[in-house]
Amino acid sequence: MVPIAGRPLLDYWIELLTAHPAISEIIINTHYLPEPVRDYVASSPYKDRIQLIHEENLLGTGGTLLSAMDKLIDNDVLVAHADNLTLFDLNAFINTHQSRPDQCVATMMSFETDYPSSCGILELDKQGVVIGFHEKVPEPPGKLANAAVFIFSNAALAIIMGLKKHGVAEISVDFIPTLLGKMATFHNDTYHRDIGSPESLAAAEREFPEIYRAFKSKGSEQ
Repeated sequence: MVPIAGRPLLDYWIELLTAHPAISEIIINTHYLPEPVRDYVASSPYKDRIQLIHEENLLGTGGTLLSAMDKLIDNDVLVAHADNLTLFDLNAFINTHQSRPDQCVATMMSFETDYPSSCGILELDKQGVVIGFHEKVPEPPGKLANAAVFIFSNAALAIIMGLKKHGVAEISVDFIPTLLGKMATFHNDTYHRDIGSPESLAAAEREFPEIYRAFKSKGSEQ
């Protein structure tokens, strides 16, 4: 619910997702200060397409995915760490996933980071498939990073379920290593920023309004 240019961060995510016909339902996990999120969703015109799940104790990004698996297993699923501020062409992301190499069961969004030691850094083959992953290491081999936005196919979800993780689990630590060689990439060259620090939030406030206006203007022309 942190405001960016006068709107909650979650509002940008809802706007992006509800604009695409392939997104039929949005599930939002709440834990810390859930009431503002509940109030926001209750007043949203898209409330009928949003389901809230609450965790008294955090299960981690992977644990949340596993706990909701009965709602997800029959579909391709877009999973996002929604504490990031991002803009991207969702239609292009979905098209990339649908045309992924035959051996791939999932697609990860990538971006170029100025702080590679604070991110999961990727190594790709000539097809853009993730063959190496370095999660927050001191001297990472590059700046191409995991944007923490994924599309998992039914086959990917089956692999994840087969890992038999219980309780707390993280996508980057527990799932991605198992999917190496099976995960395509879509590169976000529009905008992506983790706003988890005051400095990064201030930078987003400076950068984002103009980039957002240009993004929306380009979309209205298409």
